[in-house]
Amino acid sequence: MRRNLRSGDRLRPVDLAREHGLSTQAIRNYEEAGILPAAGRTAHGYRTYTPLHAQALRAFLALVPGHGHPTATSIMQAVNRDAAEEAFRLIDESHAQLLDDRRTLRAVEAALRDLAPVPQERGDTFVGPLARGLGLRPATLRKWERAGLVQPRRDPRTGYRVYSAADVRDARLVHQLRRGGYLLEQIAPLIAQVRSAGGVVPLESTLRDWHARLSARSRAMLAGAAALHAYLGSRPG
Repeated sequence: MRRNLRSGDRLRPVDLAREHGLSTQAIRNYEEAGILPAAGRTAHGYRTYTPLHAQALRAFLALVPGHGHPTATSIMQAVNRDAAEEAFRLIDESHAQLLDDRRTLRAVEAALRDLAPVPQERGDTFVGPLARGLGLRPATLRKWERAGLVQPRRDPRTGYRVYSAADVRDARLVHQLRRGGYLLEQIAPLIAQVRSAGGVVPLESTLRDWHARLSARSRAMLAGAAALHAYLGSRPG
C-alpha cells in the first residue's frame, strides 16, 4: 500500500521495493542503471530516496510491459539526464513498431485468406531471387530449410535449390510470422498445418492470440504514458 508522502519525506530502499514486491538489491540496481535518479546519502553512507524516486520506479515498471525492458530503461535514462526529446523519440519508435506489427498482422491475414491449392507445376524460383524479393539473406532461407519450414527441391543437373509456388508461399508466410515475433519452433507446426489443410482455419486461434497481444501492448503503452507523464510533472525544473 502506498504511504501518504510529503515532498521532503525520505525513503529507504525497502520502502520502494515493498510497494512492487521487489528486492532492495533491485532498487539499487535500477539506480545504478540510471532508471532512478541518484539517491541521497546519510552521514553513514546509506541510500535515501524521496517520493520522486518512487514516482520514477512506478513510471519504469509501467513502461516495461508496453515497450520492453531495454527501451523502458533507455527512456528513463534519457529523462533522468534531462534529455526529454530523446525519451520521446524512443517512445515514438515503439509506437511506430507497434503500428508496423499491426500492418504485418493484416498482411498475414490477407496472405492466409488468399491461400489456394497450389498448381502442380515445376517451379523455377531460385534462392537468390527469392531472398532478394523477401529482403532476406540466402542464408536465412537455408536456415528455414534446415528447420523444415521450406522444402525446395534440388535441380538434378546443377544441385541448385528450386522453389515451387508452394515453397514461395511457405517462405512468405514464415517471413510474415517471423516479423510478428514468432519463433521458428512456433512457426513449424503452423506451416505444417497450412500444407495439410490448405487454408486458414488451423491458424485462426493463432491470429486471435496475435490480435490480443497487440491490444495488450497498446493498453500497456497507455498506462506507461500516464505514469511517465506523472513522473515528468513531478521532476524539478
